[in-house]
Amino acid sequence: MTRFFHISLVAAIALPLVLSGCRGMKSERTPIHPNPNMDHQERFEEQEANPFFADGSSMRMPVPGTVARGHLRTTANAPFELGREASGQFVAANPMDVNAMLLERGRERFNIYCTPCHGYAGDGRGIIMVGNGGQGYGFVPAPTYHSDFLRNVPDGYLYGVMANGVRSMPSYGHEIAPADRWAIVAYIRALQRSQDAGPEDVPEPERDRLATYNPNVNVTN
Repeated sequence: MTRFFHISLVAAIALPLVLSGCRGMKSERTPIHPNPNMDHQERFEEQEANPFFADGSSMRMPVPGTVARGHLRTTANAPFELGREASGQFVAANPMDVNAMLLERGRERFNIYCTPCHGYAGDGRGIIMVGNGGQGYGFVPAPTYHSDFLRNVPDGYLYGVMANGVRSMPSYGHEIAPADRWAIVAYIRALQRSQDAGPEDVPEPERDRLATYNPNVNVTN
């Protein structure tokens, strides 16, 4: 029993040493493939002709009516997914709970996707429009969010522009998820409010504080 234990101990120590000595060594022998059927399978690459099908194409269209998992659109979720009511009208108000967390998410997404053209203030003066020494790069000028037209459009209109594009603006539907589109809509509304606010938008305790810091600011009218 003692001899067997000694042999086992020596083997346990020697085996890792032997295996570690083989690391980095190159062999000219043909590698052994116990199960080579996956190494040499019959398959077709993208754009390769496939005589099995009548049209000779190896790339197949999905079966008609196929919907990717998580992308089923129905009348019930049309307001959230499409920004439109079942009647086809734009959703009037953001269907998400507009809170500080949603606004922060909207700010983050807006700064990533929207500021290059629309600018951080939403005034249409992004780097694409005013870069190159102020000459821009030849793009159609981006509109400001602070126009009367865009202040008064339904929230669903802004959502639809992001999802589908409009005029020279491309669609961002493949890059921005529905929830993030609504977050951006909420942030755009906050930007608009920040540039078109009146005294009634300032909470009463804050009016006194502002007047204390700057007596020239009139927050009572």
